[in-house]
Amino acid sequence: MKKRALISVSDKTGIVELTKRLVRQDFEIISTGGTAKILSDAGIQVIGISEITGYPECLDGRVKTLHPKIHGGLLAIRDNAEHMETLTDLDINTIDIVVVNLYPFRKTIEKQNVSLEEAIENIDIGGPSMLRAAAKNYKYVTVMVDPSDYETVLEEIEQKGDTTETTKFKLAAKVYSLTASYDCLIGNYLWQKAGLEQYPNTLTMTYEKQQDLRYGENPHQTAAYYRELLPAHGSIVNAVQLHGKELSYCNINDLNGAVQTLLEYTEPAAVAVKHANPCGIGVGENIHEAYSKAYKADAVSIFGGIVALNRPVDKRTAEEINKIFIEIVIAPAYDEAALEILKGKKNIRILQMKELGQHDSKQLVLKTISGGLLLQEEDTADFEMQDLKFVTDRKPTEEEMKNLLFAWKAVKHVKSNAIVVAKDNMTLGIGPGQTNRIWAAQMSLERAGAAAMGAVLASDAFLPFNDVVQAAAKAGITAIIQPGGSLKDQESIDECNKHGIAMVFTGMRHFKH
Repeated sequence: MKKRALISVSDKTGIVELTKRLVRQDFEIISTGGTAKILSDAGIQVIGISEITGYPECLDGRVKTLHPKIHGGLLAIRDNAEHMETLTDLDINTIDIVVVNLYPFRKTIEKQNVSLEEAIENIDIGGPSMLRAAAKNYKYVTVMVDPSDYETVLEEIEQKGDTTETTKFKLAAKVYSLTASYDCLIGNYLWQKAGLEQYPNTLTMTYEKQQDLRYGENPHQTAAYYRELLPAHGSIVNAVQLHGKELSYCNINDLNGAVQTLLEYTEPAAVAVKHANPCGIGVGENIHEAYSKAYKADAVSIFGGIVALNRPVDKRTAEEINKIFIEIVIAPAYDEAALEILKGKKNIRILQMKELGQHDSKQLVLKTISGGLLLQEEDTADFEMQDLKFVTDRKPTEEEMKNLLFAWKAVKHVKSNAIVVAKDNMTLGIGPGQTNRIWAAQMSLERAGAAAMGAVLASDAFLPFNDVVQAAAKAGITAIIQPGGSLKDQESIDECNKHGIAMVFTGMRHFKH
């Protein structure tokens, strides 16, 4: 039988050169639509699909390749005499190479205000069917979906007369990965459009690799960085690196934490992160004041950390940042002078994320476990002011209330058990990730030192004993915000009243593990 290649691609990269070299190896070329025109214009003789099937393309092109003369030529087992006899009886020629890209469904739904009808029309039917058929019969059919594979296949055909079985098998594996991802994207899009339940019985997700990372959390661990095919507005994967060496696994994880924390603040704000916990948060009249507060919050821990800012970086702020070693700076924009100043340090990574501080959809949070996956909504909820309970004899002053709300936003992003001490729109002490709440309180109060006098304290969960209040009173804390809900709430309330501390219950906890 004649050697034949079926070529129908949306990505035309390298397709003319590929086809010309196949023709030189005595392949007949079958093609459709725009691909056929490009090849014909290049002087390549092309056989139309309709010439093979004996039927015209119909239903506005929805039906072209769904025909026994196509799929029989793809699926016949060449070593099976009965199969080959059937092909002869039905006048079906084998197809030895398939080069197919799929309709651009992803690009279609990325467009603003795309209609459901347009999205549906860009669901490919014949393409995936041909790819899956060719991949199933990989021992006899070479199937390509990626232009980067063209040269490997051509070299093997030109040198050996055929693609090796090893290469065919690898190409077939790529096909099923592609079609699975393609179907997953369609399924998730339609699932959302249909308004079906948030947690389906069978969960399918698809991501694309951004880069291989040098290592994971530690040098002995391998790692890679993936992104959603359609990431939400305000996602860290949308950041663009302007300067510095490539990001590490820990860098990306810490960056994500910094960006998520920054979302809490609409005013000019700066967040410093170290080892996945904020070490300093500041809010000011401008970004320079905000950064200065974040730095003063913990001038030791910020060294070698990550700084996220929700306003453009100016020259004065860049000069302050450059006074110490900062691993990464991320901001929505940089003045030209600021960028030049920051680039003056070779090892700093500079990232720009234009929508930093914006987030227009609630995402799902994934956590892998051994053999499974935990899935939950992002913790974007907050209390309504009318739901607050002022449970002590003394109510917080207006200034204390401002600081309590600031501290509450901060403690939400500290690993549990978490305590934050704050005053004047800046954190003074952060106690993260302790197995005992009093230890977290002691850490934060010790870090705040004398500055704790007149400050406020926030706890991410209720206070089951009065020990935290006692420690806070000794340090000079004047107001506390916490969820409430402990069986021993009254003990903490009584202890606050004893020391003249105002306490507010939010009715909402913010565990972060």
